[in-house]
Amino acid sequence: MSTQNSPLIAVLLSVSVLLLASCANQTPNLSRATTPGSTSETNDLHLGDSALNSGSLQMATSLYEKTLQSDPKSLAATLGLANVAYRSADMERARLIYMRAEQLAPNDIEPKIGRARVAIRQRHLDEAIEIYHQVLALQPDNPTAAAGLGTALDLQGHHTEAQAVYRQALLLHPDAQDVRIDLGLSLVLGQNVREGANVLLEVANLPDAPVEARQDLALAFGLIGNTDAAKQILARDLPPSNVNDNLRFYAAIRQAYIENPSGIPVKSPEALPTAKIAPTTPVAP
Repeated sequence: MSTQNSPLIAVLLSVSVLLLASCANQTPNLSRATTPGSTSETNDLHLGDSALNSGSLQMATSLYEKTLQSDPKSLAATLGLANVAYRSADMERARLIYMRAEQLAPNDIEPKIGRARVAIRQRHLDEAIEIYHQVLALQPDNPTAAAGLGTALDLQGHHTEAQAVYRQALLLHPDAQDVRIDLGLSLVLGQNVREGANVLLEVANLPDAPVEARQDLALAFGLIGNTDAAKQILARDLPPSNVNDNLRFYAAIRQAYIENPSGIPVKSPEALPTAKIAPTTPVAP
């Protein structure tokens, strides 16, 4: 997709980078099975995880460091500190601590996935792809690694390769929502907006659908030109003023694509039936 004819397309690409990275950038889950120790240490680790998940990063740091004082080789505590650094957006510190965790457990996938996510955030995409391949060599059916690999490929513009990775992962894990969401957005970016929207609809209509699915779906409908559908979807999570801002953005991008033959092919608004959209409840202003 060329960005030479319109700065709006470059803006869309920047937004798409954020949407694609959202799933790949989630903090890895820790496996307590690899963390033997006293009951006190285990409790500190669980409390540290709870603090991390609630955003209490200073408390989480204290609890992980306390564990490391009594057990310097604790993989879970080391990963916890790395996750704190990641959540704090201190990517270089996170990278170094994930590497330390990888030295403690060379065949454990969590340090590798953490390091790959840092590489994506630092836009070292070749490095991220290499690491995700290492993870998949250890666990070929790992959906998290597949989603991360696909994201890195998408961010490089290799949408066809990314979609092949997503589809293979979905054959093994058909309920992996994050993989399906990334597939839908990849199709949108890869100039197949209609198919991408239909894939995203499969997730967005679920009762527990994440916000990312609805955001990506609204983007797809906006690019197609189905403003009513996009507005209905956005209203579930955004106040009216933000909904209108997004709709104006979609209209501007759509117009840029119409004027730029190398952009995403624009299909008619009727290409996607609005009847497939689940009922929504607007957020109060």
